[in-house]
Amino acid sequence: MARESFTIGILGGNGMLGGAMARGLLDSGIVAPDDLWICSRRGSRGGLPLDVNATRDPSVLAGACDVILLSVPPASADALRLDAPDRLVISVMAGVTMDRLEAIAGGPRVVRAMCSPAAVKRLAYAPWVAGSGVALRDKTTVTRIFEALGKTDELKDEAQLDLFTALTGPVPGFAAYFAEVMAGYAEARGIDPRMADRAVRQLFRAAGEMMAEGDKTPTDHVQQMIDYDGTTAAGLRVLRASPIPDQMAEALDAAVEKSRSL
Repeated sequence: MARESFTIGILGGNGMLGGAMARGLLDSGIVAPDDLWICSRRGSRGGLPLDVNATRDPSVLAGACDVILLSVPPASADALRLDAPDRLVISVMAGVTMDRLEAIAGGPRVVRAMCSPAAVKRLAYAPWVAGSGVALRDKTTVTRIFEALGKTDELKDEAQLDLFTALTGPVPGFAAYFAEVMAGYAEARGIDPRMADRAVRQLFRAAGEMMAEGDKTPTDHVQQMIDYDGTTAAGLRVLRASPIPDQMAEALDAAVEKSRSL
């Protein structure tokens, strides 16, 4: 039996996250171009196929779509009103609570989620929490959408979403910072900057793919390298004895507090 099709509208579909989700959804085949709507201030498709629908008017988007994805800056949330209680509304706006989403949508058929620009490569991780008006059929739709963009889990506690906001959003930046430090180390010791950049990019890519495959946890990978007792183990012992774990927790706490203050 063929899966049910639906129309999807992305409010903020020209932004970094909204555009990444739009491209990921199209590439996955979960939605056809003529079943996708983009709403933005300019009313443009943002380089998406010509069959994609575009509008400046959120009410037009709400009237045309079965599912509405909210991907506008959190600061814009207070002025946003859809009056779409019969639509499934999914928000990826950081820090915008379920109560505020219900006010925006005009009803409890809302989902609060997190996603990331990795959706463009269908590598995002998207945890989500369902509102009181979300039926089992809706949850199936939410799962299909986010599985098309990467991996997903349903959470039962909205408060946990603030923690995942701190993990989902900053991790690419944190990884980039570690890569920056390592490339700088190589450059300071005479390695050509272009070679250092290329090496670090490839090494981080390989590490991410290796960690994503199989059943081994990050802890398993670290312990395996320590048990091997080679050059990596020598460096890992220094890192484990350093303040980095506490500093990482402090950085994540700062991200959580920022999420809750939005």
